[in-house]
Amino acid sequence: MGFVFLFLAISAEIVGTSALKASQQFTRLYPSLLVVLGYGAAFFLLGQVLKYIPMGVAYAFWAGLGIVLITLVDVFFYKQPIDLAAGLGIALIVSGVVVIHVFSKAVV
Repeated sequence: MGFVFLFLAISAEIVGTSALKASQQFTRLYPSLLVVLGYGAAFFLLGQVLKYIPMGVAYAFWAGLGIVLITLVDVFFYKQPIDLAAGLGIALIVSGVVVIHVFSKAVV
C-alpha cells in the first residue's frame, strides 16, 4: 500500500510542478490553484507513505522519480530539451532508485 500512496504523491507533485510553470509566477489563477492543490495532495500522501516505508527510502523515490518525471514533462510538453550531461545525471538517479528498490532490505 505504501508504494500506491508514493505513486499518487509523486503524481500530485508532478501536477503541482507542471502547473507552477503554467502559472507564470502565480499571475494566472487556475494554474496557481492547481499548484496549491497539487502540492497539498502530494504532502498529504507523502505523510501516508511514511506509515509503510522508511522516510529516507520514501524520499529517495519521491525526489528521484519526481526529477525524472518532471524532466519528461518539460521535454515533451514544454519543448525544453536536455543535454547529454543532464541525461546522464538523470540516468544515474534512475539507477539509484532501482538499486534501492531491488537491493535494500528497508523497502517493504
